[in-house]
Amino acid sequence: DYTKRFSKNKDEFGTGIPEGIAAPESANNAVTGGALIPALTLGIPGDGITAVLLGALMLQGVKPGPLLFQQNPVLIYTTFISLFLANIFNAVIAFLCIKLLVQVLRVRGRVLLPIIAGFCVIGAYALRNNPVDIAIMLVLGVIGYFLKKGDFPTIPLILAVVLGPSMEEHLRMALTLSEGSPLIFLTHPISCVFIILAVISFLVPICGKKGRASA
Repeated sequence: DYTKRFSKNKDEFGTGIPEGIAAPESANNAVTGGALIPALTLGIPGDGITAVLLGALMLQGVKPGPLLFQQNPVLIYTTFISLFLANIFNAVIAFLCIKLLVQVLRVRGRVLLPIIAGFCVIGAYALRNNPVDIAIMLVLGVIGYFLKKGDFPTIPLILAVVLGPSMEEHLRMALTLSEGSPLIFLTHPISCVFIILAVISFLVPICGKKGRASA
């Protein structure tokens, strides 16, 4: 949007001009580093990619949060260095292999989909060598399909899967300290602030949609 606003060729946006392609792709690459900050320090993913990354870390027994930098400093700095090197390698590969990579777009869906499905099955089974994981993957795939058809965002579902166990653990600890009283969440300023922010983040999109509909 900003690129179009300041561009001299505003009318050509949407036709495939380099400006219109380069701007969103640059933004996609730039946002990953910023999304890692809340993901690694607070355990809150900033986007879908970091949500998947958090899930992978938890499967390996690595718990994101403030103590991550003390408990796994080698992993953190390896991640930072890998991210830096990945951008360099991406640029080199893009310049050298762009003509070859474009040919992938010409592969028909009926050829590509079975290959992707095969890798998904292998990945699900290889984790624990349990066929039940394949069935779970298929069920979640069907659920994801209907969510996509209904224009439901999948990011909140990923967040729930990634953050759910941690939230349950801390909820249990808080209720244990308060002897089962939920009022502990309303008697501390920090928890009250987070509850208010959660309510605001829930109401703002709803009010925005109603405002646009009435306009």
